[in-house]
Amino acid sequence: MKKEVLKVSIRQNAIYITKEYILGTSKEINETTSILVANASKLGFTFSEDLLHAINNTNPRFKLEVLEVLKEITGVHKNWTPLVKGWDVPTGESLVDHFITAFNSLFKRKSTKLACGHSIPEGTFPLERYNGCPFCGTPFDKGEIEHTHQGSKLKVLELWTEVAINKFYSDLLQSKTPLDATQVESLKVLLSTFSLPENSSVGMKETLMLVIDVLTEESKELEVQKFFKNPNDILRYLWYKHTGFLQIIEPKTIINRKTKNNGYAFQTVDTSAIVKLQATSDLKLKYSRSECKRVATWLNELNIEADKACEMMHSKRGMWVRFIRALRLAEYSKKKGFENLAELLDVFYNEAYDVWQGQVNHYRLRSDAENTFKLLKQRPGLFARSLFSNMLWFGSDVTLKHFSEITEKLPTRLVFTLSMYAKTYFDKHSNRNVKPLGGVNKRIPANKLLALYSEKDLEQMKSRIEDVCLDVMLERFSKEENENKTIYIEPSLFNMPVAIGDRSETVQDLPSALMGTRFPLEGDTVRLFLQWGEGLVAQHLDMDLSCVVSYENTSERCSYSQLTINGCKHSGDIQRIPHMIGTAEYIDVDVNKLALLGAKYVTFTCNSYTSGSLSPNLVVGWMDSKHPMKISSRTGVAYDPSCVQHQIRITQSNSKGLVFGVLDIENREIVWLEMAFNGQVVQSLDLKGVEALLHKLNSKLNVGSLLTLKAEAQELIVVTEAEKADEVYDINWAANASGVTQLFLD
Repeated sequence: MKKEVLKVSIRQNAIYITKEYILGTSKEINETTSILVANASKLGFTFSEDLLHAINNTNPRFKLEVLEVLKEITGVHKNWTPLVKGWDVPTGESLVDHFITAFNSLFKRKSTKLACGHSIPEGTFPLERYNGCPFCGTPFDKGEIEHTHQGSKLKVLELWTEVAINKFYSDLLQSKTPLDATQVESLKVLLSTFSLPENSSVGMKETLMLVIDVLTEESKELEVQKFFKNPNDILRYLWYKHTGFLQIIEPKTIINRKTKNNGYAFQTVDTSAIVKLQATSDLKLKYSRSECKRVATWLNELNIEADKACEMMHSKRGMWVRFIRALRLAEYSKKKGFENLAELLDVFYNEAYDVWQGQVNHYRLRSDAENTFKLLKQRPGLFARSLFSNMLWFGSDVTLKHFSEITEKLPTRLVFTLSMYAKTYFDKHSNRNVKPLGGVNKRIPANKLLALYSEKDLEQMKSRIEDVCLDVMLERFSKEENENKTIYIEPSLFNMPVAIGDRSETVQDLPSALMGTRFPLEGDTVRLFLQWGEGLVAQHLDMDLSCVVSYENTSERCSYSQLTINGCKHSGDIQRIPHMIGTAEYIDVDVNKLALLGAKYVTFTCNSYTSGSLSPNLVVGWMDSKHPMKISSRTGVAYDPSCVQHQIRITQSNSKGLVFGVLDIENREIVWLEMAFNGQVVQSLDLKGVEALLHKLNSKLNVGSLLTLKAEAQELIVVTEAEKADEVYDINWAANASGVTQLFLD
């Protein structure tokens, strides 16, 4: 079995075992199974009864493979050695020590020369406390993980059979919301391992690109053709193959992001100008003759009128001009059999088409509601996305009157999105958190037109939108035939957001969670960790782990520049990575102490201090346990996989900085979120933007409320015991986020 398939199943709290791997039916647990269970518990995992008996009847080689995969995803083979030994006790270093070391040749003090070449004067840094150079942050020593099995809560893995993995595969393909990075990586593995299900439907354009890629690699051009509905579908696929992005991110956006990420505080090491040239060069297009012919055929065979196709191409006109030249489409349009392509290019270059958005803007600026809404009703999705602004522009009565005529044509995810974000949008005093395509999270002020309306008017607008959306969903659920009478909804589902709007760009190798999920604290200490550099040669690659403690009127930062603050301790700033093994940083957060000091939130962040974005395969997350978590006094290693509550892995990143969680001190829970921001250091973080994102996440529909709505519409009785219910919805069911979206009845 492929290890990658095992990793996919573990992300869903399960282990996949095929029938041929189960060699018997013995119920007596054998020795190799007992050893596997013991080793898995050290890593923070345990097995359900069904899985335990299934694994018990597999051969030792499979059990070893399972253990190796668990070790790989928990990172026990990585180097987790920080700069300071026993870093829970401060070393007492200060800026004065760095200044004295920097000017040591002038002071001519007695010093100790280290392997990196720096001489540390006596009376400055206590060298016996360090695993490397305290001045330049170069680690020398590698320690082992000493403390395991400290976790107070084990992750229970279930059994996955062919039926379960095929359902998960199908749910990913049919997901009615865009897949996040974890789901994309899982789907790629399944597409490369299993054949595409017959008559399979694909729910999202972005998911479709992954399917098209597999079919194209298998030279199934005829099957691919049926998936392309318009030219921009083809453009999306071509751009995905060229850049790896499933969304069409403009070239200038990619170049600007890379340029900004490679800016540096010191001009002498600023590489932004070089990187800008390199990024521009990397985005140049070059195709072989066979590739050109393939794309020319796809465009020629599209079942769409030329003027409509060109109108769709208009929003990406600059990109299309580049692709047309690189793919030699003008040359192919002159060949026999490519008459449709010739007509398309003729209309496109002569601009013999009307732009729909231009007409909408024309009538809107003239306050012509009738013609504006007549056009918007032609494209229900765009009508929904502009609903709030049109309500402020034309008034809620006329806008909602026209909108109610097209609600049946809207996808459910858009209906829910309107209901969730109305509260934030119509608040005069609330900033909104948005993330432009290919950019970082930004905080934007409220719409200025809100000032025209009273608070009562705005409250009425919110209420009317919620009523419209509720009526639409109740109608859709009630139309679905359901012979069941009772339903069980696990209480934890009311803390789990529905996967709409905020897609994660990082991969979760441990059992995954949706952005906005709240993790209750088990103990009194939260330990943040950052590991990077594995597989890379020794170099200056400085990633920084930081946290910001927010009080009522002030804030404090624990980072490389301030290793110890009230309630937080940092393990030391590492600026250079050792050869091939990587390195780590930690921060311990004392929740009880911060509560006594009146702290409200602790924001977890990581940054790339060196030029460029966050390091590929960088792992960041936090640990928590009811029991005290130990730190090695010999090496300072503080990582215990059994205590890891959540972790993420950076894959393809354009981010310079990342917020990966917020600790709510009063409620003693951690909110998992992902917020990219610009800047080398944590001081660049906009805390108001974090609050705006939290407000946005808090307004999201949760899975429990969605199921309650279903129960109300279908007249199901909610019961408190799963055994007595006809329909059971628990945390294991909800772990499959794409499966949850099947509740969206479009």
